[in-house]
Amino acid sequence: MLTFEEKLAIIESFPELQRHDVSLGRINFHFEESVMDKKIVVYRLHPNGNGFVYAEQINDNYPIDSKGMVNIRDFTEKELRKVIKQSIDSLSESELIEETWINSENQTLMLTNDYNAWNIYAGDDLDGTHATYKAAADYLHQEGFKRLE
Repeated sequence: MLTFEEKLAIIESFPELQRHDVSLGRINFHFEESVMDKKIVVYRLHPNGNGFVYAEQINDNYPIDSKGMVNIRDFTEKELRKVIKQSIDSLSESELIEETWINSENQTLMLTNDYNAWNIYAGDDLDGTHATYKAAADYLHQEGFKRLE
């Protein structure tokens, strides 16, 4: 496990993040250029090594809490750098993302991001809207769909 000082050095190596000291020695890091209302990338980095990174909009399957945060207590340097970069990228994204999903019966659905919402279309018909990519992907998986690579 990385120490608090090692995690802090890694996080501070991202020049786009601004440090904000909070209570009990904890530190948040904000991405002020976020295209979303969400600006906190690193949340409550604690001197005991615990902390969180915003991962709700990331396409990987990080175990996130109800605030969209993944616990980074046991992350390696490589994992920590990756999740922070992905978090910043997810808050920077403004281009349209479209993914095709297919089920065992060869039915296809299109997943797109549109103004900070994730919409699922069956042809031209809107099938559903979700607040996050993870929620939309979870729904599609539950319905038996897999993303086309």
